[in-house]
Amino acid sequence: MTDDLTRDAFLGGRLHLWQPVRGYRAGIDPVLLAASVPARPGETVLDLGCGVGAAALCLGARVPQLSLTGVEFQEKYAELARRNGGDALEVVAADIADLPSDLRQRQFSHVVANPPYYASGAYRASPDVARQKARGEQTPLAAWVRVAGKRLAPGGMAHFIHRCERLPDILGALEHDMGSVEVLPLSARQGRAPDRVIVRARKSGRGAFRLHAPLILHEGAHHENDGESYVPLIRAVLREGASLPF
Repeated sequence: MTDDLTRDAFLGGRLHLWQPVRGYRAGIDPVLLAASVPARPGETVLDLGCGVGAAALCLGARVPQLSLTGVEFQEKYAELARRNGGDALEVVAADIADLPSDLRQRQFSHVVANPPYYASGAYRASPDVARQKARGEQTPLAAWVRVAGKRLAPGGMAHFIHRCERLPDILGALEHDMGSVEVLPLSARQGRAPDRVIVRARKSGRGAFRLHAPLILHEGAHHENDGESYVPLIRAVLREGASLPF
């Protein structure tokens, strides 16, 4: 650890990531997002807004021989993603709404995104500029969805994780050629309303819309003891690098 960075373990120590002490720090959401992607060896993956590389590198730790590319607007985080990924992760420092021309010519098997959760003006601004940019929406959510769809190869899949109240915005922004849409709600505990969703859509998909039963993250109705209370499936995802089937 340095004065302004920590090196944190993910997937039970299978992956270690350098992160800033202050500012945006990857939590469980990019890990859950990566676990939901049914990637296969040899496929290509684009992580929009990759931060320090958490989602892409968690996916790469589970599925071998993937070609991983991340796009990150903030140079500070792009440099950390390069440091974390090494040769395993290509990192492009760019605004997702203004991708370099060579990247606009490429298509990917999978696109993943964990966009900022709060619309502009819907949250208290953080004094930390990097954290504010990661938390607050600078580029409209609809642009994230459209860019993901455009970068997919036919039959490719996009995955987003976001807050439940933004689900209508995600669904409304999907292009006409994005189908086979599935939504997996995430609930902290049994009996609680979901607060996040993972949305999956396929380029040229023709399947019917599917709303899955909520996935419960923690055991029990209340937090009663110190330590983790994840249900076995979520514990396996977070600590063992298991997949998260819809």
